[in-house]
Amino acid sequence: MREVNTDSRGVMPPGGTGALLGRLAVPAGALAAVTGAFAYVAAVDPHEPGHYPVCPLLHLTGLYCPGCGGLRAAHAFAHGDLAAALTDNALAVAAFLAFAVVWTVWVVRAIRGRPLRIELAPVTLWTLGVSVLVFTVVRNLPFGGWLHP
Repeated sequence: MREVNTDSRGVMPPGGTGALLGRLAVPAGALAAVTGAFAYVAAVDPHEPGHYPVCPLLHLTGLYCPGCGGLRAAHAFAHGDLAAALTDNALAVAAFLAFAVVWTVWVVRAIRGRPLRIELAPVTLWTLGVSVLVFTVVRNLPFGGWLHP
């Protein structure tokens, strides 16, 4: 009689080790790309002029876009300075943390042999869009100076 490998729920995982490595290849590649980008921004300080292009919206209009200060936030975040990262761009820090959560869910689902499905309700998408719009408008108003990068 042959023994069958099962997980803690008694369910046989789809495929073997090779299949698991195959399912983890794309999340691992995404993590490698994001880690490489963060390593570059951590090494090349965005506070020093000339290393990165200027935001076209800020350059042409003087208005801060939702991404303005994102590189500085990533630099501070990579160096463990959460307060400075939040000061540079709180929305970017929220996006960094959201990526970490989604990536973790992606890996867990890949290990279990299930695809990553992110199905956001229209109300969620509208809420995210309105939140980005409000963040952008408030950071450009006189009382929103605390949101300037």
